[in-house]
Amino acid sequence: MTQPTYTDYYTLIPYLILTVWACVLLLVDLFIPRGRKGITAFLAALGLAITLGYSVTQVGIESSGFNSMVALDGFSTFANILLLASGMFAIALAYGYTKRMGIERGEYYTLLLFSVTGMMLMAQATDLIMVFLALELLSIPLYVLSAISRKLQSEESGVKYFLLGAFASGFVVYGTALIFGATGATNLSVIFVQAASGATSGLLLTIGAALLLVGFGFKVAAAPFHMWTPDVYQGAPTSVTAFMAAGAKIAGFVALFRVFSTAFPSLSSDLTDILWALSAVTMVVGNLTAISQTNIKRMLAYSAIAHAGYILMAFVPYGNEKVAATAVAAGLFYLVAYAVSNFGSWGVVIALEKAEGKGLEIEDYAGLAKKHPALAAAMTVFMLSLIGFPPTLGMVGKFYLFRSAVDGGFIGLALIGLVTSLLSAFYYLRVVVNMYMKEGDPEVEREPWLGLTTAITAVATVAVSLVPQFLFMLAYTAVLR
Repeated sequence: MTQPTYTDYYTLIPYLILTVWACVLLLVDLFIPRGRKGITAFLAALGLAITLGYSVTQVGIESSGFNSMVALDGFSTFANILLLASGMFAIALAYGYTKRMGIERGEYYTLLLFSVTGMMLMAQATDLIMVFLALELLSIPLYVLSAISRKLQSEESGVKYFLLGAFASGFVVYGTALIFGATGATNLSVIFVQAASGATSGLLLTIGAALLLVGFGFKVAAAPFHMWTPDVYQGAPTSVTAFMAAGAKIAGFVALFRVFSTAFPSLSSDLTDILWALSAVTMVVGNLTAISQTNIKRMLAYSAIAHAGYILMAFVPYGNEKVAATAVAAGLFYLVAYAVSNFGSWGVVIALEKAEGKGLEIEDYAGLAKKHPALAAAMTVFMLSLIGFPPTLGMVGKFYLFRSAVDGGFIGLALIGLVTSLLSAFYYLRVVVNMYMKEGDPEVEREPWLGLTTAITAVATVAVSLVPQFLFMLAYTAVLR
């Protein structure tokens, strides 16, 4: 048995820092009084910041560890930085919200940290067994967080998420077993070599890859594996929903990109049509169903489904060597754009939500522009970004996605994306119309960290869209490494 080396541990230093920090915080929280759990939140954010700082120093460094089960490269470093930043935004949104809703508990923040560690491990995993372990590590804390408010609706969302998540994990395990049976390996690079040699059972390998796609499809909320999303998003505490909508989607797509582009490029001819159909159906179902929603949380849930379809669009030509790197880079870029707009929009939702669960209907936004113009302007920016309207980061992201689909020869898919983006304007702009063109007297919670998060994401959504080249080049360089 190969003994671990310094390189093994160096590859996982960011993950190890955050894991140890979360374990220590779990013990430290025992000595923090019930009414001062904000200290726990601060310590959790500090741990994320330290880990983020160390991850930045690893830019440009490559290594692998534990018999090539994990890798440190540009791709994983880019994903880790994005995930750690998402965790910090999630804590900022939760700080005042948990107090207001009566769910301020120290375990909230430790569970969030453990979930982030699972997401980071997912980004670094280069072995299917490690992918499964990371999937469970990120998912189990989210199941608990979904039900942490102990209200009936929250507990229902936690149970639904757990049952369907366990079902999806079964697909990943069964797919891994079939792939191992076909190739005799679970390492992604070895699977690629075996598949390219033609010495494997092509049918068995294809079925295994398809089962993995089902598991990842659940995690990113792609149709027809999306049915859990609106109920879980609506029932879970809103700060948890915001983190789930961004973090789980980032981790799911990062794993999808790495696993399929590394292990299964030889199966692209068999999987391209499946990916095309998944992308198209997800975009259509997500946008059409969102039109009929009156609850802002359910509307944003179906919006999250639609955006999973847009990101899948970039991955359809993954087997085409000429456009694969650009396509995956476009997907990473859009994950950043979606995460920024996501946290901003959920921040506005949290600002209007009341302790008794009111303030979550779209009609509750009536009159917001007159009473709180800055907040209404920020929400307008986020809605325009999710539509893909200039000058926002979402517009630039969709441009890169559509260009990747066209360059890969999937003009029809790009047209579906364009048409569904136009359809999405109806339900996104409905929020804007309520804010600016209807009378109302909405009450807004003024919380410093919530306001700061909303302001930062609104400014970033516009400012980065004016000079997006540097971000896309970072994503492109990460893919090439």
